Amino acid sequence: MKNKKIYFFSILILAGLLLFNPAGANGLPDFDKDGIPNKDEKNIYYTDVDNPDTDGDGYSDREELLNGYSPHNPEPVKLKDNDADGDGLSDKDELRFGTNLLKTDTDGDGWSDKEEIDFGYDPLNPEPIKLEKRIEINTGEQTLSYFLDGVKRDTFLISSGRASMPTSKGHFLIINKAPRAWSPYGLWMPYWLGLGTGSFGIHQLPVWPNGYREGEDHLGTPVSHGCIRLGIEPAEFLYDWAEVGTPVFIY
Repeated sequence: MKNKKIYFFSILILAGLLLFNPAGANGLPDFDKDGIPNKDEKNIYYTDVDNPDTDGDGYSDREELLNGYSPHNPEPVKLKDNDADGDGLSDKDELRFGTNLLKTDTDGDGWSDKEEIDFGYDPLNPEPIKLEKRIEINTGEQTLSYFLDGVKRDTFLISSGRASMPTSKGHFLIINKAPRAWSPYGLWMPYWLGLGTGSFGIHQLPVWPNGYREGEDHLGTPVSHGCIRLGIEPAEFLYDWAEVGTPVFIY
């Protein structure tokens, strides 16, 4: 009888330890033992802390996340292609910006997360706080990438300066904008974003006075007089997106 009492008491202690100290992930509480701490399931991935397989597809939440799949979709859909809350922002981008994957308007200010990010505002703050923008131009790869709050949003092909007239490298700011600027080489430069002292800049493929558009087949090849040429739609987009003062890094 004495041994039975000791055994029963031991079981109670073990049950208590399991109740108040659930299995941990990295030393942190992990109720469903899927390898993701409860706090991350609640605050980052918005998965079920009591279910290791939130979407019921046979793979644990951790397995899916490690392999780039959505733990909110039973179909084998990558995070970059899934939009759990239907706000137009992919689950991958929601994770990168720290927004709620299951809520269209994380900060509750009446604007969806995607709308705020598209217009450059912080989707985590109900106050109209702007996020930092920057542009990077890789002359070796002939690409231009733009970033919001350190997150790369997209990359476009460019045409930078030819070997005899290379594009200046370094850290610049956009100093002015013009819907159509005139080049000393006798061409119009639509959607002009001036850099440095304004002697060169980013612009759409240039247009001759007779209407002929220069360099439509040159994107990806350095052929300009030192400016950074962009395709038609990317140039118009970047002109609207970037403000005067936006930093530009050219390397």
